[in-house]
Amino acid sequence: MSDRQVVLDTETTGLEPRLGHRIIEIGCVEVVNRKLTGNNFHMYLNPEREIDAGAIEVHGISNEFLIDKALFADIYEQFLSYIKGAQLIIHNAAFDVGFLNAELQRITAPTPSIAEICTVHDTLLQARKMFPGQRNDLDSLCKRYDINNSHRELHGALLDAEILADVYLLMSGGQAALSLDASAGRGAQSGVNNKPVDFSSLSLPLIKPSHQEAENHVDWLARLDESVEGECVWSKLNSELKH
Repeated sequence: MSDRQVVLDTETTGLEPRLGHRIIEIGCVEVVNRKLTGNNFHMYLNPEREIDAGAIEVHGISNEFLIDKALFADIYEQFLSYIKGAQLIIHNAAFDVGFLNAELQRITAPTPSIAEICTVHDTLLQARKMFPGQRNDLDSLCKRYDINNSHRELHGALLDAEILADVYLLMSGGQAALSLDASAGRGAQSGVNNKPVDFSSLSLPLIKPSHQEAENHVDWLARLDESVEGECVWSKLNSELKH
């Protein structure tokens, strides 16, 4: 898996690219080594067609707003350069990838498909494996992981990508972290003086697990790793330590 991941979302004029519907917004959030870098990609696009009324109710983007925006043909090289070689993290990937490939096929110059330059991880499929029989839309996952999305009154590609990045980092067994500076900022705001601890002055008991407890732990990690398609952080750390 690439150390660089791009969490991606799109907004569109409707639901079916085969009926001529187009992308009107692309939002991408970069994650490197499980940290949000702030190197995001965001574009509104002129779809050269009318937006369905039902779609406007979902994302609130009007035809008038997009009149002076760039065409996909104007920005596709910049977009492909941004995502090339990354693992794309998408919720319901078939929808977004289908639209992106349809846009790329409209370009007169030879263009690759998304699968030719990126790998794709679908968080909807991941969530269905982890939480079978439950609602696994983005709002439901936010509630399940206690992520505040109260500012999400309408869908928006960049906003949804930012929320999905937080959801994915928690789903895949790690803590969401905005940046190296973010943790320092939170500490400063809380007024906590984080002084280093001298562990050499402490008497810490060493409690070793029993043979059965160790076996149970290995079994639990294996099941967790399977449920998140090999993305369990602890399994990777154990593997690195062994080597």
